Amino acid sequence: KPDGYTLICASNGSMLIAPLLKKSIPYDAVRDFEHVGSFAVTPNVLAVHPDVPARNVKELIEYARANRATINMSSAGVGSQSHLSGVLLMSMADFESLVVPHKGGGPSVNSVVAGQTHWTFTPAPAVMSFVKNGRVRALGHSLPRRSAMLGDIPPVADTISGYDFSGWAGLVAPKGTPRAIIDKLHAALEKTLALPEVRDGLAKQGAEEFPGSPEDFRRFLAQDQANTVRVIKAAQLQAE
Repeated sequence: KPDGYTLICASNGSMLIAPLLKKSIPYDAVRDFEHVGSFAVTPNVLAVHPDVPARNVKELIEYARANRATINMSSAGVGSQSHLSGVLLMSMADFESLVVPHKGGGPSVNSVVAGQTHWTFTPAPAVMSFVKNGRVRALGHSLPRRSAMLGDIPPVADTISGYDFSGWAGLVAPKGTPRAIIDKLHAALEKTLALPEVRDGLAKQGAEEFPGSPEDFRRFLAQDQANTVRVIKAAQLQAE
């Protein structure tokens, strides 16, 4: 019987994207676990090469529509957060870009820095140093709200209402873990998130605290799962 000593540090990659792209992964993030709580969220930053004549999300969309045959987007690989963030934007804003996959976030960002590709979405830690030195321009980020960590960079949702596709982390337990144990684990998680050193540690990794009750986390998972299904369909990806 589950006793609370086995936990998974869950992410959208492992809990939502992987089960939709791998037939060998049989679990459902909402149905097959007990949810302890979320604790961190990592925004993806929309960045362009400085030669792209766009100073905001609206101008990028207009430029992409006018240059459909030539504009391209760099991604960290097929099915990555970077890839799916971009596909969601293209789907919601009704424009197209050729997606150029790379083997990881570093090569993907470097491609934009070098001017080999025009734009990308990538987790904030991978790109903010290039934003600060002017080698790329940040147009927006993927959280549905302003981020203290990202300063004046606006949410993409300010331009495209409802846009939301960020990385997150939370704790889940095996199905059937008693509620009393879930409540105890959640209380410990909340206490941990209140520690200054934990908040500082998250910030150094480009993440913000993302607290929520077990019920909040379950509802969030259900919403994000539906969003991920929609994005993967738009990307025309099939489970293998």
